[in-house]
Amino acid sequence: MDIITTKNLTKKFNDLIAVDDISFTVKKGEIFGFLGPNGAGKTTTIKMLTTLLNPTHGSAEVSDFDIIKERDKVRKNIGVVFQEPALDTELTGEENLDFHARMYGISRDKRKSRIDDVLHLVDLEDKKDVLVKTYSGGMKRRLEIARGLMHYPTVLFLDEPTLGLDAQTRRAIWDYIKKMNKGEGTTIFLTTHYMDEADYLCDRVGIIDQGKILVIDSTTDLKNNVGNDVITLSCSDTDGLIKRLQEEPWIKNTKKHDSFVTLGVKKGEEKIPVIIEIAQGLQIKIKSISVRKPTLDDVFLYYTGRTIRDQEPENPMKEIARMHHRRG
Repeated sequence: MDIITTKNLTKKFNDLIAVDDISFTVKKGEIFGFLGPNGAGKTTTIKMLTTLLNPTHGSAEVSDFDIIKERDKVRKNIGVVFQEPALDTELTGEENLDFHARMYGISRDKRKSRIDDVLHLVDLEDKKDVLVKTYSGGMKRRLEIARGLMHYPTVLFLDEPTLGLDAQTRRAIWDYIKKMNKGEGTTIFLTTHYMDEADYLCDRVGIIDQGKILVIDSTTDLKNNVGNDVITLSCSDTDGLIKRLQEEPWIKNTKKHDSFVTLGVKKGEEKIPVIIEIAQGLQIKIKSISVRKPTLDDVFLYYTGRTIRDQEPENPMKEIARMHHRRG
């Protein structure tokens, strides 16, 4: 059963197309990852799905409610944790949650038990009476996730939930996300540009770049599409070597990048001597060669021709502001 559906969803800011005619679905109960660099259209998509932005074209439904015609019903069924912190740091953790619950009309009795439940879920029971301004970055993020769950949402949107956190705290947040997905039965829509985060958390991943969805599949299938092993090499004649290797039946795919070539193959270690022999026969000099199992970095490189951090743009809203300033 699909809990999110989008059809030809598009958002333009004057001449800038932030989201470009995308269509996809998210299944009930899954963790769905939206993967792409900063400025790819991830946050703009979330803002449309959470009714904070109207699409320029297209449509979408969340929990069977139209994001334009039934905005209030959409909002009652979703929780949102955006990149920017939105906690009242002069209140305690419990007071932040209580205020949020009141805004959603949750009764006093239910508020108390629900606060206890979500604090337990994110392991903050012993910090509930402490002012949020004394919390660490990871604790604040966990409290924001707890707040997003207070009103029993069917879908929780997490926009770069571990951005700026250290590796150990990020891993702890991942575990909390998995726990609430299983324990609460909440569908998670997650945006990230961390490949390891998407790989660890997500049932399926959609790769978005420059406003367009390039591919959607499970992380396992995406990596298998690249090849069971990835051989990376640089040589004196990449075009000549690729042309020759494409004749070999054991080459699953080839991709040329700026200064190197990636090959998807089975049993990569056994194929390295064969590749070197082919290159020598063509009088092509191999400068470097390595083999490893594919990652989502390889998937992104395969579909976009660059790594996710290559020429990573700033926040798209800053670019929009600059455009308005130049026109003004």
